[in-house]
Amino acid sequence: MTKYLEFPTWLRPEIIPGLPFRWYGLMYLVAFAITYLLFRHQVKGKGIERRPDDVLTFFFWTIMGVLIGGRLFAVFFYSPGSVYLTKPWLIFWPFQNGIFVGIQGMSYHGGFLGVLLAAIIFLKVRQYSILEWCDILAAAVPLGYTFGRLGNFINGELYGRVTTARIGMLFPRATPISTSESWAIRVANEVGVEYDASAQFINLPRHPSQLYEAFFEGLFLWLILWFVIRPLNLARGALFACYLIGYGLVRFIIEYVRQPDVALGFVIRLSRLDNPIELYVTPWNFTLGQIFCALMIVGGIIMWIVFSKRAKAVPHQ
Repeated sequence: MTKYLEFPTWLRPEIIPGLPFRWYGLMYLVAFAITYLLFRHQVKGKGIERRPDDVLTFFFWTIMGVLIGGRLFAVFFYSPGSVYLTKPWLIFWPFQNGIFVGIQGMSYHGGFLGVLLAAIIFLKVRQYSILEWCDILAAAVPLGYTFGRLGNFINGELYGRVTTARIGMLFPRATPISTSESWAIRVANEVGVEYDASAQFINLPRHPSQLYEAFFEGLFLWLILWFVIRPLNLARGALFACYLIGYGLVRFIIEYVRQPDVALGFVIRLSRLDNPIELYVTPWNFTLGQIFCALMIVGGIIMWIVFSKRAKAVPHQ
């Protein structure tokens, strides 16, 4: 009896086989559209005076920021020593072996910094309130982010660590585990994965961490920010600070079941226990994503304190 889920066989990265249109790209478009509509709704509701089309222009800047920042971070932080260092023109090259595959490999934290930098530049030039617009953006982003993670799931990428829980899923594109690892055989027998005794590698169920992230970093965080925190009369910038804390905390926890990048593994190891990257063994080994999330949490707490004190000193803020 099997104790795991099969990855849906009807899901394919391509929307129409043979054509260069992928669900991942479509999910990004849906994410941008939803975020834009939520952002515009808030701007109209607040009665913010703005030049015609400035909201659309602002979004063009931030989309460029997320694409450039996300891609550069993915290349320089998560692909060390890769071909991009000698052939940097391939960073944004959407073809592989003459086939259009789009731009693959994005970093959330790089995209976040790219958006923040692009937003600050735009708002400075147009002389809008940076904190006010960042608050509005923070309340809109998580719901859109949900669809980005669904795109990862459809691609069968960014899967989690091996698990014996019934929610574990067998991803066809997951890196198989060597049968020389005793724990791999133990897991296979426990969950009912069939394998050839002579096989050198075996595929094992993983946490569907993309779905965890889609729900908690996306829908759940959006519900909290939109319906609980946004209606409160907080200081400018406080909602943005809450987003930093909320996302950083949720992502930090989910990283424990998401498999680290093979090239990086655990960048901080505080435990002496043997900890293959495919398994959760100890909470004291940390990934690069967790380090970035910890910085987000600390930054969000500092911003909350600073903005709250400023609002008390200047009540109209």
